[in-house]
Amino acid sequence: MRNTIVNLIHDLAKTNRDVYFLTGDLGYSVIDNFQKEIPERCLNLGISEQNMMGAAAGLALEGKKVFVYSIVPFATMRCLEQIRTDVALQNLDVTIIGVGSGFAYGTLGPTHHAIEDIAMLRAIPRMKIVCPSGPVSAGVLGRQVLAMVGPTYIRLNRGGEPALYDSPPNMKFGKGFVLKPGGAVTIFSSGAITAVALGAAELLEKEKISTEVVDMATVKPLDGDLVIDRLKSRKLIVTLEEHNILGGFGSAVAEVVAEAASRQAAFKRFGINDFYPEAFGNQQFMRDQCGLSPQLIFESIKKLYEGL
Repeated sequence: MRNTIVNLIHDLAKTNRDVYFLTGDLGYSVIDNFQKEIPERCLNLGISEQNMMGAAAGLALEGKKVFVYSIVPFATMRCLEQIRTDVALQNLDVTIIGVGSGFAYGTLGPTHHAIEDIAMLRAIPRMKIVCPSGPVSAGVLGRQVLAMVGPTYIRLNRGGEPALYDSPPNMKFGKGFVLKPGGAVTIFSSGAITAVALGAAELLEKEKISTEVVDMATVKPLDGDLVIDRLKSRKLIVTLEEHNILGGFGSAVAEVVAEAASRQAAFKRFGINDFYPEAFGNQQFMRDQCGLSPQLIFESIKKLYEGL
């Protein structure tokens, strides 16, 4: 999905001379054509992400539309103060593209794991947060986001995600999209882990538990109306994310649930249970360590459902 987003920005830069793309010494194979064709507006600012975010703010103050690209922890946590003070406080047109959501860089250890970023950026006023589930949804939402202005965070996996859609869906920014229909259980999933949600839903269907999967790519603003609708019409709703269980997508949904006037559904969050894994491996290995495999999610939901 990172190729999809970068290619969209490259195409926009060809027709809009105000578009600038800044990278923190990352993504050479992905941005190679961009850098060759428009080198004066595709800039490598080196491993100095705080300076890069300040430069992005300066360009935006001059009327430029700026995109900042790096691995998630370095594009967000390392320069959080600059995002807050330089970009968000001034409501500047800077889009942060974080690559390597969750455990996408699993073998590189905790410095490269991205399990706290949504919680941090969700608390910053004016910040929009989008977490595509794969390359197709990245393309659909990317076109919409590129037409917007103001602080935005696009959270991407590293690459190689399955194409969950055969054709571009009628997906809208700020709205959840029903990827798989079902009537008893709803799984609200955000980001590349949505493929796991589909796998768990297929296992639940084999147990005669009708399960809906909703692709909630937009974390902020959240589609609260859809959450409330499912609270009234389902037996169980759950959230799934590749992020700390505290402060992320599941917490955003939980806030809606807590303030709902009425409900009939039970509610459960699935994510990383507020710990740093001590064993490292690829993304699938890391997900398994945190109970985020289709089989483990299926078993947990089945137990919850049958206990209601």
